[in-house]
Amino acid sequence: MEFRKLGRSDIDVSSICLGTMTWGEQNTEADAHDQLDYSLAQEVNFIDTAEIYAVPTKAKTQGLTEEYIGSWFKARGNRDKVILATKVAGRSGMSWLRENEEIPRLTKEQIFYAVEGSLKRLQTDYIDLYQVHWPDRPFGAFSGRLEYKHMDTSDSIPLEETLDALGELVKQGKVREIGLSNETPWGTMKYLQHAEAKGLPRVASIQNAYNLVNRGFEIGLSEVAAHEQVGLLAYSPLAQGTLSGKYLNGQMPQGSRMALFGDGPLMYRYKNEKTMKAVEMYVEIAKKYELDPSQLAIRFCDIQPFVTSTIIGATTMEQLKACIDSIHLDLNKEIMNEIRNVHKEIPNPSP
Repeated sequence: MEFRKLGRSDIDVSSICLGTMTWGEQNTEADAHDQLDYSLAQEVNFIDTAEIYAVPTKAKTQGLTEEYIGSWFKARGNRDKVILATKVAGRSGMSWLRENEEIPRLTKEQIFYAVEGSLKRLQTDYIDLYQVHWPDRPFGAFSGRLEYKHMDTSDSIPLEETLDALGELVKQGKVREIGLSNETPWGTMKYLQHAEAKGLPRVASIQNAYNLVNRGFEIGLSEVAAHEQVGLLAYSPLAQGTLSGKYLNGQMPQGSRMALFGDGPLMYRYKNEKTMKAVEMYVEIAKKYELDPSQLAIRFCDIQPFVTSTIIGATTMEQLKACIDSIHLDLNKEIMNEIRNVHKEIPNPSP
C-alpha cells in the first residue's frame, strides 16, 4: 500500500480509502466490521463517512454508518490505527439532521451541533479530517453539467463563518484537519484565502466525484491541487458501479445500486447513451489486456498526480478485495494511450 500526505499536514493516508455509505442500508453492522477488519489488515488506514449516511439518505438510517464505525472502534480498541474522516452536511431539506427540524446550514451553531453528534456516534473524541459535505450556496456539483450557471447567493452562509467554526473545532482538539467536498475552484481558493488572511486552518483535501466518465476535476481544480497541495479524495471511481460493465446491454443485476436506487441521487448522470458507449470501450480495453474493468477504473484514479486517495465502496467482501487489489495493476503507456483516445472521442459523458 502506498501512503501519501494529507495536504500540508503530517498525516499519512493510504492511497485507497474505505468508503462506507452503504453501511446501514445495504450492509449490516457485522458486514461493516468485516470490511473494516479486512481493510485494516491490507494497510488501508483511511476511512471516510458522513453524518448523513447511510445512502439513500433518510431519517430512519441517518447516522447508522457512523454508529457501526463507533462500535468497531469500541470492540477492537484501535482508534489510533485509523485516519478517520467524516462530513457535516450543507444546506438541504434533511430537517431530521438538526434540532427542532431546522434546515441544515453551515452556521457555527449547526456545525458545532453536527460534530458533537458525529463524535458520539463514532465513539471517539477527535476526527482526523472534518469535511464540508457540500457548499451552503447554490452550486453545480450534482447538476450533471460542467459549465457554471450563476445563481443568487445573497442568503448563503459566508465562507468565513464556516471556516471560523471549523478553526475553533481544531483549536478545541476535536478536529485535526479540515476538508471540502463537492466544491469548485473558486470555493476552494476562497477558503484558502480566508485561512491565510485570518490565520485559520488550511483546507487539506477536496472530495469530489472523479472517474473515467467524469473527469471534471481536471478542469481547474487539478491546478489548485498542484499549487496549493489540496489533494483530491476521489469518490465514485466506478461511477456508481457503471464502470464495472455490469449494466451494459441493458443488464440490471439483482441487488445492484442501479436496480435498488436507479432514480436516486447521482445515479441519473450515468444513465445515458454516451456514458454506456464510453463504458463499453473502457471495458474492451480491460479485456484486451486481461484486466478487471473495475480495477482498471480505480487504478486510473489512483495514479493521477492530483489524487491523494481513491475512495472505494463495496457491498460484498469479494468486491472489497478486488477494489483493494487494484493497487497492484500496472497501467502501461499502451493502456493509458487507449484510455486517452476514448476520452478524446467521448469526453466527460457523466459530469
